[in-house]
Amino acid sequence: MRKRKYLKTVLGLTTLGILTIALTACSITPKKYDSKAKLGPQVHTTITGIDAGAGIMSSTQKVIPAYGLKEQNWQLQTSSTAAMCSQLQKSIKYKQPIVVTAWQPHWMFKKYPIKFLKDPKNIYGKAEEIKTVSRKGFEKDNPGAYKFFQQFHWNSNLMGDVMYQNFKGADPQTTAKQFIKDHPQQVAEWTKGVPDGNGKKVRMTYVTWDDAIASTNVTAQILRDKGYNVTISAMEAQPQWASIARGSADVTTSAWLPTTSGPLYQKFKNQVQVVATNCPGAKVGLAVPKYMKNVNSIEDLKK
Repeated sequence: MRKRKYLKTVLGLTTLGILTIALTACSITPKKYDSKAKLGPQVHTTITGIDAGAGIMSSTQKVIPAYGLKEQNWQLQTSSTAAMCSQLQKSIKYKQPIVVTAWQPHWMFKKYPIKFLKDPKNIYGKAEEIKTVSRKGFEKDNPGAYKFFQQFHWNSNLMGDVMYQNFKGADPQTTAKQFIKDHPQQVAEWTKGVPDGNGKKVRMTYVTWDDAIASTNVTAQILRDKGYNVTISAMEAQPQWASIARGSADVTTSAWLPTTSGPLYQKFKNQVQVVATNCPGAKVGLAVPKYMKNVNSIEDLKK
């Protein structure tokens, strides 16, 4: 009997303890950004990044010592685009501070109130352009498809619309078809003078960046509608460029030049050909939420 009472008492106290912890956890509110306090400790002197192999990550590794952030133990956290955007969303929800690697065009600038930080030392370089790059000999082998890629060009807004639909869960191929339906004049401009493909093969490759997924699926679908037999293959950046250089792939629409894809272009430039600029005014750098009003430059991170 005593044993039963003892067990009931223990169970009761345990349940009460768990309930107390749960209620306490629920009452904890994440700390909001404090403009009067030093930024570093608020973000654990951490810049939230993406995949280790991305060009923006190597540029950011140069930013840290160039702006005197290394002395304050700032670090670049490797994650993924999805993980970075998830953390950004959570921080904005609670008005917390966060510093992220960012690039445009990207849907994050449509969904979240964020801003680029000024880069007075120009470590990230000037505005980039997204280029279409093909293997040598592609123009001779497939002049119709080559002509289309010469004429394909859009802007950050159009690309951002496609990326945002994909982000919300739409199938990229479905989004591409809807874009084509909604922009007949644009598509007619891109395909002017382009002959029917009659089953001619086009092998496209891309890195799984949101902009690349958007441009690859849109261009592939347009060419399919013209009768070309288009295949698309996702790869890491190094294999992507190598596949075009050695001729196992024909073309990519996701070469960020001169900075992000610059090292790979320099490595393979004698084996590839720049076809055209398909999206001008691309940009990479660091970004923060707009409510961090007193942080407008990378120099402000150490204040």
